[in-house]
Amino acid sequence: MTDPKTPKDAEIPPTPNAPAGVGELPMPAIQKRKRWAPSLVWLIPLVAAAIGLTLVAKAVLERGPTVTVNFKTAEGLEAGKTKVKYKDVDIGIVKHIDLSDDLTHVRVTIDLTENAKRFAAKDTRWWVVRPRIAGGNVSGLTTLLSGAFIGADAGKSKESQSSFVGLEVPPVVSSGQPGKPYVLHARDLGSLDIGSPVYFRHIQVGQVEAYTLDPDGQGVTLRVFVQSPYDQYVGSNTRFWHASGINLRLDASGFQVNTQSLASVVIGGIAFQAPEDRGGGVVAKANAVFTLAADEDAAMKQPDTRAVDVILNFQQSLRGLTVGAPVDFRGITMGEVKAIGVEFDRAAQRINMPVTIQIYPDRLRKRDAKHPLPTEDRENRQLLDVLVSRGLRAQLRTGNLLTGQLYVALDFFPKAPPAKAQIQGDETLILPTVPNTLDQLQLQIADIATKLDKVPFDSIGQNLDASLRKLDATLASAQGLFKQLDSEIAPEARATLGEARKSFGAAERTLAEDAPVQQDVRQAMQELTRTLRSLNVLAEYLQQHPEALLRGKTKDQQ
Repeated sequence: MTDPKTPKDAEIPPTPNAPAGVGELPMPAIQKRKRWAPSLVWLIPLVAAAIGLTLVAKAVLERGPTVTVNFKTAEGLEAGKTKVKYKDVDIGIVKHIDLSDDLTHVRVTIDLTENAKRFAAKDTRWWVVRPRIAGGNVSGLTTLLSGAFIGADAGKSKESQSSFVGLEVPPVVSSGQPGKPYVLHARDLGSLDIGSPVYFRHIQVGQVEAYTLDPDGQGVTLRVFVQSPYDQYVGSNTRFWHASGINLRLDASGFQVNTQSLASVVIGGIAFQAPEDRGGGVVAKANAVFTLAADEDAAMKQPDTRAVDVILNFQQSLRGLTVGAPVDFRGITMGEVKAIGVEFDRAAQRINMPVTIQIYPDRLRKRDAKHPLPTEDRENRQLLDVLVSRGLRAQLRTGNLLTGQLYVALDFFPKAPPAKAQIQGDETLILPTVPNTLDQLQLQIADIATKLDKVPFDSIGQNLDASLRKLDATLASAQGLFKQLDSEIAPEARATLGEARKSFGAAERTLAEDAPVQQDVRQAMQELTRTLRSLNVLAEYLQQHPEALLRGKTKDQQ
């Protein structure tokens, strides 16, 4: 073996004292190094690497945007398993779930597919699909077996974003459904809920999408959706009202029951329609704002521009009169009762029952451009003075015989005592009043009973009894006289005296204490006394229970 430091051409010296032929090694055969040729074994990892790179490139190219959705809770969600669906088609999967920094909500990171890029639009909506019951509809029952998933509704905005706030309740209407949304302002929500139906002429044409409490806390704002083609019936004159429950009404036409459907009785609903005499008007645009009335009657009332407060001082019981009772003028509703109170009038030394009503003068305005009614306050007061001088008065009347409810009627009473309209310190009008017919009848009955009660029937009976006794004594004296004359007068006069004796005897029998006539007179006087006492009791009872004249005496009052 050669030393690497030895030159290639150096010879190895022979070993001393070595036998001949020993010590001489043969020279190795040196061959040139050949080029390296790849083995087929290396093709397998190369192909695997190529396939892996291809899959990675495909995944990167097919990968859609990554978005983050904030929910209040992650109930039913699981990273790596929970899917995101649109119309039951997978468009992504939940990649990661973590808590927010303030621990008020959870952040759900979603990897969308390449064909779901539109779901990164700014107005896209996200929600968790779970089993729920709302507005009479049951949804999400399939998740009982497959588990919860995230639903999405693609937005139409051209702007994109990566962070969203998820909905706690699934939207009732998808973004692609034809129709128009509208905004309603109501005093309270009533029995409405998300998904409650919207009716037009008893046909369901939409649903309630959402509702929120107004910032000032004085009302509720609702968002409803009316499907196409029914949205064409929503115009500038359309009125919306609560159609929840059952509307019972008893009026001159009889007993009426109004309801939209059996579903609205349980879950509530909204109805809309335009007044028959005015039409729907111009078709309303999307997101138009309307007022949601409490019922159909309130919705169909003529809109009023201004209201005037008027005080009515009554001198009678206000039982049966409630706030909100109508103010009527010959069948036309002029307003409603605003407040009811009681106060002591020191000047007149009496107790007044003031009733504040709110009337709308525009409801009486003449629809004649050539001769319109005055609009200025001064002209209105002058007109009011003229009407009061002609007998305009306010009166309480019974509006319902069954319930005994009262309403305020404005009418002309030509025979009413003269009066004038007054103005209070804050320029509030005070109109004169008259008692109603029932109160006048009660006063008259009470006056008659009082006068009858003052008649001394006991004294009259005693005087009559004394007079009858004196008459008996006179008859006895006359009978003695007849006996004396019978023995002294001539025989020819005896026949005449006999007839006279018979007449006086009949009179004596008639006026005797046990005679039927005298007993009948005494019984008649006693019956008259009892009748007068009953009238007195009746007058007192009617004064306390005036409704008994119409409904009779109830068991509780007996």
